[in-house]
Amino acid sequence: MMTMFEGMTSSALMQAMDWASGAQATDNPYAQYTSLIFLVVMFALFYFILIRPQQKKQKERNKMLATLARGDQVVTIGGLHGTIDSILDDKVVLKVGDGMRLTFDRAAIGSVQKKTSAGDTKKD
Repeated sequence: MMTMFEGMTSSALMQAMDWASGAQATDNPYAQYTSLIFLVVMFALFYFILIRPQQKKQKERNKMLATLARGDQVVTIGGLHGTIDSILDDKVVLKVGDGMRLTFDRAAIGSVQKKTSAGDTKKD
């Protein structure tokens, strides 16, 4: 019993041998387009299975990083839990423990655990 991979490779090898010998398939005028159609279908599958979901995740992450606000409880990509104390252009200062403040790149924020509403932010 042939597996699907063996069937595809043997079919591709037979087509390559026919092409190399100069033989033309006269019974099917569209035989020369089967490889092209196969490549287009494979590219479409890769796009919808691999590329598009990754683009969606990246878009959601960029939105999450853009909407960070003072008072949000976040977790960094290293696993550090803290509350955002201040936000600069590309830096975030997290308050952890008893008044300890650590500065991270904005890209180091892995997730937001608890979002504060606009009225909840207060000055120290």
